[in-house]
Amino acid sequence: MTALLTRRDFAKAVGVVIAFSLVPEWAAAQGTTPAALPGSLNNNRRLDAWLRIDPEGTVTVFTGKCELGQGALTALAQIAADELDVAFARIRIIAADTSRTPDEGFTSGSQSMEFSGTAIRFAAAQARRILLELAQRQFAGDGSTSNLTVADGTISGPGGKTATYWALARDASFAVEVDPKIPTKPPAQYRVIGQSIPRLDIPAKLTGRPIYVQDMRLPGMLFGRVVRPPSYDAALEGIDEAAARKLPGVIAVVRDGRFIGVIAEREEQAIAAREALRTSAQWRQGKPLPDFDKINAYVKSLPSEDFVISEKAGPAPDSSAKVLTAEYTRPYVAHASIGPSCAVAQFTGDRLQVWSHCQGVFPLRRDLARALKIPLDHITVAQAQGSGCYGHNGADDVALDAALLARAADGRPVKVQWMRDDEFHWEPYGAAMSMRAQAALDGNGRIVDWSFDVWSNTHSTRPGEKDGVNLLAAWHLAEPMAPASPPIIPQPAGGGDRNAIPLYRFPRQKVTHHFIREMPLRVSALRTLGAQANVFAIESFMDELARAAGADPVAFRLAHLDDPRAKAVIELAAKNANWLAGAKGGDGRGRGIGFAQYKNHATYVAVIADVETDRNSGAIKAVKATAAVDAGQIVSPDGLKNQMEGGIIQGTSWTLKEQVRFNPEGIDAKDWETYPILRFPEVPEVDVTPINRPGEPWLGAGEAMQGPTSAAIANAVAHASGARIRDLPLTADRFKKAVG
Repeated sequence: MTALLTRRDFAKAVGVVIAFSLVPEWAAAQGTTPAALPGSLNNNRRLDAWLRIDPEGTVTVFTGKCELGQGALTALAQIAADELDVAFARIRIIAADTSRTPDEGFTSGSQSMEFSGTAIRFAAAQARRILLELAQRQFAGDGSTSNLTVADGTISGPGGKTATYWALARDASFAVEVDPKIPTKPPAQYRVIGQSIPRLDIPAKLTGRPIYVQDMRLPGMLFGRVVRPPSYDAALEGIDEAAARKLPGVIAVVRDGRFIGVIAEREEQAIAAREALRTSAQWRQGKPLPDFDKINAYVKSLPSEDFVISEKAGPAPDSSAKVLTAEYTRPYVAHASIGPSCAVAQFTGDRLQVWSHCQGVFPLRRDLARALKIPLDHITVAQAQGSGCYGHNGADDVALDAALLARAADGRPVKVQWMRDDEFHWEPYGAAMSMRAQAALDGNGRIVDWSFDVWSNTHSTRPGEKDGVNLLAAWHLAEPMAPASPPIIPQPAGGGDRNAIPLYRFPRQKVTHHFIREMPLRVSALRTLGAQANVFAIESFMDELARAAGADPVAFRLAHLDDPRAKAVIELAAKNANWLAGAKGGDGRGRGIGFAQYKNHATYVAVIADVETDRNSGAIKAVKATAAVDAGQIVSPDGLKNQMEGGIIQGTSWTLKEQVRFNPEGIDAKDWETYPILRFPEVPEVDVTPINRPGEPWLGAGEAMQGPTSAAIANAVAHASGARIRDLPLTADRFKKAVG
């Protein structure tokens, strides 16, 4: 018992991250390269980094991935329960805490199941093997574990002998590298995987129990607010700090260069002091922003680094081929989190604890250490759920805000919540993008040549890069820190070029990514990165080509595919939607299809959208979306459908409404009137049918729907009206202009 408690105390004190890093560091010291391990095991190789058997009859699973409302922690617990042969109710999850969990980077790219799920699966299989071998020795058996069975953590052997995981754990050593050669369960033996287990995070959210970082209340907690410049590079010329300090409840006004913050005893006092500081501040405007109406052309005109990411040198089409060309655009898109970003920070001596709804606690910790100039091991960052975000919004930035203000709080915790205008003005947006497609059709209506170009900024300025600090307040300090260089996210995942390579098979093709480093507006990761815009463009163009070839859009796609799983989702969606080949539109009602395999190696999705349009008002209503999805082996059917439904609704909002407006002096978006999103009466009916693939790898699903949804709606609008809109969003003004 003493040894077990010592290991647990050690893990809590110094962090499991130290334990799991020992093997790679030892190998590096010896000049050797450790063998690659699957999933997140490759950088977190120790078994005790992933799970612990607790004597009270529970299993604690550690994951570096975050719960963002996608149900990831429930699915990961299902994997552990099934692989260990214990009841789901016995699983406890500790997620994304730099003092206790593996470093799995960011929860992004729909990779939680692919990476963390894979790691937990192999770790649980090995833990089960270790415990079975201990039981066999205790039973004085012949060394084979084949005659042992496990039911809810109780091992049974010949002659009625039993032993429990909880008793055996005292002698079990998990301080070993995970061995991926230990067999995992075949799908036929799954009892928990494949079941729709109620999600762990939902009860608190439905009943209003405190679960979000916005709900946190710690003893002695103070409240903070920050005053931002009116534009990116505005210079502060003066501010009345004294008047704000005299306001009721104000504890301190913190000013460091252009960073201005206030802490107060109560939240409304902090808001009042912020307003006093904001109205007294005098700023000198900097460089004006470009023309909003010409932003895509402006970004496209900037210097670019050009990369051919796919090329096939097939025969050139003959002169009789029909050549079509089209250009498409996407605007800047905000994350538009329902709850503005929030964080809590507390200094205890020279140690800092931060609670943040970021998507990467370890990368955030690295940038906090640089910005605050304190040792990395003096900072602990723990993820606390936030009320909405898929991608890099202000969650990391507000963590530094809170830490800077906490330094003036004499050891008391400080909670900083951005205001709505903070969120819209200062979060990094999804990048504006331009796409150009060209193709040649032969006499048989087949695509014989394909060319696709995409112009885009980076799609990640997240914290944790090797150079610079990607936290907003660090750029505003008296000694400002430079942001990191905008990274190019390489294929096969890609950034701006994600899903730019079509899954369709063409004898001749060329795909070029034009990477633009200069960023007129601050941008970073928004759900799907470049995939939504690229799929919108490719699938819109496929519809235009089908029309030029006189072909049905579904049949045209199937004729250019040779992947049976791709064909299966298209055929199933068409069947469920009662797709009628050659059905005429033009009466204000129409339907369209969109298809993609996310990142060309994750989840397959086909969406058929039904829309209604009004030529007089310009209104477009998405009536219904019928979808089929293949995400490999399904862990939670309801969880998968929830992700698909949410993705369709978000994709509908992006397609019909969302764009960040701005003027030369700054961002116009500041609330739900100036940045409208889809409202409840506008939500389409959604019908999702998953295809289960037992034994196939788990495929990332959270970001798979948005691109196909955008394309399906755009194609349905063209079918309903005969008019093609190639610029997102499909606003009423654009629709009326298109139909004349």
